[in-house]
Amino acid sequence: MDQNNFKDHFSAASRQYSRYRPDYPDELFTFLTSITPGHDLAWDCATGSGQAAHGLAKYFQKVIATDASERQIENAVGHERITYHVASAYKTVIEAQSIDLITVAQALHWFEIDRFYQEARRVLKQNGIIAVWTYNLLTISPEIDKIINFFYTDVVGEFWPPERELVENGYENIPFPFRRVPSPAFRMSANWTVEQLIGYLATWSAVKRYRDRNGKNPIESIEKKLFRAWDEHSGIMAVYWPLSVMVGKKTNV
Repeated sequence: MDQNNFKDHFSAASRQYSRYRPDYPDELFTFLTSITPGHDLAWDCATGSGQAAHGLAKYFQKVIATDASERQIENAVGHERITYHVASAYKTVIEAQSIDLITVAQALHWFEIDRFYQEARRVLKQNGIIAVWTYNLLTISPEIDKIINFFYTDVVGEFWPPERELVENGYENIPFPFRRVPSPAFRMSANWTVEQLIGYLATWSAVKRYRDRNGKNPIESIEKKLFRAWDEHSGIMAVYWPLSVMVGKKTNV
């Protein structure tokens, strides 16, 4: 993204983003690797703190990970196969037709999509793969889900940017001008304490906007309820997010 047009909802919470955003399932990267003709170079666009880039690094010789946020890149977790750059999604220094796989994890809804696709087509090899995905609300237990759903809609609902609707629709309304490749169903999972859940909620863009406008933390309104509903015996609960994944191949047809 052009730096002057960059919708930056996450730089202020870049450390929390790096610490509390969940990882993507290895099964997703195994699948993408299996359908990608080459495994020399992958590009993780809008990498954030590098969750997807680390998943790719297990399978590709080199990963270029870019983000328009300098603070996100500063807080990204290093890896010998990952090279991080502060860069727009629309104009990179990546060599034309050099990329085997492009990934965009939980970020495409912020893009000027046509401009990104133009750059993606420039850098992808013929028959190279592009995969974009998003996840919406988590699920834990009926009682906790009810608390989170109320927080999402009634407490911070009006503070979600309009692009959030694309996430809620699982990217169904986003154009995808590549030859579609069928994808299995995937989900993310984590075993968290209630403190980790609260840290994750603090990374939501709507929470940041609520704080900026009201000068207080909206999560405080549900903290006691979350602690009461949490598993008192183990202190750990399983958390799940369904993934909506679109996969395509660059072809001349």
